[in-house]
Amino acid sequence: MPRILMCRPDFFGIEYEINPWMNVQVAVDPAQAMSQWNGLHDLLLALGAEVELLPPVEGLPDLVFTANAGLIYKRRAILSRFRHAQRQGESPHNRRWLEEKGFEIVDFDDGQDFEGAGDALFCGDTLFAGYRMRSDATCHQQIGAMLGVRVLPVELVDTRYYHIDTCFCPLTTEEAIWYPPAFDDYGRQVIEAAIPHLIAVEQIEAERFACNAVVVGRKVVTNAGCPQLHGELTSRGYEPTATPLDEFVKAGGSAKCLTLRLDGEEAASWRG
Repeated sequence: MPRILMCRPDFFGIEYEINPWMNVQVAVDPAQAMSQWNGLHDLLLALGAEVELLPPVEGLPDLVFTANAGLIYKRRAILSRFRHAQRQGESPHNRRWLEEKGFEIVDFDDGQDFEGAGDALFCGDTLFAGYRMRSDATCHQQIGAMLGVRVLPVELVDTRYYHIDTCFCPLTTEEAIWYPPAFDDYGRQVIEAAIPHLIAVEQIEAERFACNAVVVGRKVVTNAGCPQLHGELTSRGYEPTATPLDEFVKAGGSAKCLTLRLDGEEAASWRG
């Protein structure tokens, strides 16, 4: 049974601007955000996932995006070091929760930024790691050495896709969804050489955060408004489901951002 960490959006809102999606003049509708979060939560339960909850904290509106808490590998949690001061207050709460659940916490040295599963996703036995916007490439190489896995750092070049999970989503060990313009030329070549089956999304659906999906076996959950991707997924034997998450898109996040796999990413080779 997949184990997923979520955090209720009790204190979610746009209180600052640290990515191009955020605009403090565009308010979040709290009731609508709660309804959309509940929709995702209940859908994941219906798909067979076990969902655990991180307590929300007033003054930390982005704590709801649990994907950024860290990277989980077996019983180790590589804790995030947030680049922006506005999110750095999340780390003590993430640490406390993960420690209480029995994870071994791994920290980076001062001066290095790493934003968890938002910037590090397994496809097979390879960790694809986004850098430049929020995470440092040096951290990714340290992760590879710590965990004994191959890491392929890829540079993100579009500020709208500031974490790799906004433009890349592994489906199986050999298949992934992606938005190629989010990567530099070399990064695109690296991904194309490493993953034999790639599903490219169009700009209009990338802007709906089509790549920011939650994968539970053959079931793929995305924000509403991604019909072209859903058609392609269906033709390949997947079962896509849409659930509206527009209130969270206002802050630059969607389904994947709202979840952290506590048992590791579905495509990680060590599973099973």
